[in-house]
Amino acid sequence: MPKDTPKSPEQVALRIKIKVGDVVIGPGKIELLRRINDDGGISAAARSMGMSFRRAWHLIDTLSNAFESPVVETSVGGSGGGGAKLTPLGERLVQEYQTAIDSAASAASPYLDWLGEVSAPPSKKE
Repeated sequence: MPKDTPKSPEQVALRIKIKVGDVVIGPGKIELLRRINDDGGISAAARSMGMSFRRAWHLIDTLSNAFESPVVETSVGGSGGGGAKLTPLGERLVQEYQTAIDSAASAASPYLDWLGEVSAPPSKKE
């Protein structure tokens, strides 16, 4: 394949998971935290990701148990409705994960570029 032929972003990508004790922190849990921050609640974040509230709550609980304090703070519904927001630790976790990903991607860039050059194009299903 010629070097100037564009590759799809999905064809060669770096995916990193970080293990903290028995808990794995990866792109899915970080995306859930981002959406909780953006949507202001666990239910809305779960819906936007196509997962159940129960699954989202389990992931948040798993993350919180890996640290000395929670990553999400919830408020009970009422006249203004309930909600959830990231704690300072949750916000920092998202920021630092992104920093780690960006650093790793930068370091791995020559290798990823090479893989893009030598990999076969995606097959088209007929």
